[in-house]
Amino acid sequence: MKHLISIGDLSPVQLENLLDLADRLKALSKAGIPHPLLKGKTLGMIFAKSSTRTRISFEVGMVQLGGHALFLSTQDIQLGRGETIADTARVMSRFLDCLMIRTFDHQDVLELVRYSSIPIINGLTDLLHPCQALADLMTIREHKGRLRGLKLAYLGDGNNVANSLLLACSKAGMDVAIASPAGYTCDPVCIARGQEIARTQGGSILLTDDPLAAASGADAIYTDTWVSMGQENEKALRLPIFSPYQVNDAIMAAAKPEAVFLHCLPAYRGFEVTESVIDGPNSVIFDEAENRLHAQKAVLLTLLAPDAKLPDSHDA
Repeated sequence: MKHLISIGDLSPVQLENLLDLADRLKALSKAGIPHPLLKGKTLGMIFAKSSTRTRISFEVGMVQLGGHALFLSTQDIQLGRGETIADTARVMSRFLDCLMIRTFDHQDVLELVRYSSIPIINGLTDLLHPCQALADLMTIREHKGRLRGLKLAYLGDGNNVANSLLLACSKAGMDVAIASPAGYTCDPVCIARGQEIARTQGGSILLTDDPLAAASGADAIYTDTWVSMGQENEKALRLPIFSPYQVNDAIMAAAKPEAVFLHCLPAYRGFEVTESVIDGPNSVIFDEAENRLHAQKAVLLTLLAPDAKLPDSHDA
């Protein structure tokens, strides 16, 4: 594992190892056991899109691992004034140990990989959000005890979160049902890749425009905002199209009684999800948000110190 660009790039074993490592790192944090395994390492973080969870979790993660994180807004570095990605990658490779980017165009991440000599982490693009998907799988496994054979239903826009869930759940041997209105389905390449993975891992993929059919018998229900960053001018158009895909009590009733509810946040209550669901007993959204920290620490440690020996969490 040299970079984290897409969950689809990982083998099932690599994915399981990341989740196992994230669990161990979470246990260390909860036990108050220091684990500065990346002492002296520096992570650069390029943000073309604003962020709450991505920025805080990566910064705190590097601090807990003994390293340092640099926030680099595109408005503050020369990339925002026209310096090429290729030149930026080659310069930052001389200063940093790892680079995370949160941006719009997925090709920007691929170009960073091409010209960098350090690991690159995809913090989010318009196509994929692999860090979120790792935290999602970690959260489901925490609450369900396993992943293989479970069903996740995603309702709403077939966006970057949906694309990454399609790949991640398929890789974990889960059944995936995605309900989206016509014209707002997942990326065709991600769908084809997810179907290919599902065939080898024993899962299944259902693509439908029927939210109740997707939610039927699900172990996890997931949704995201209907209006992603950069789509604000489409809000009036999107709201009536997506309103039938709201996660509400009827949707949760179609799932299994113990189904968990997930949302990558920020959530717009009363739109993609009702307050009765997001604040209800099945909601695990804050566990999910916390797990961004632990999953990303696992990514950082795997990329920068794969042979590091963790302290024993029982030694608190």
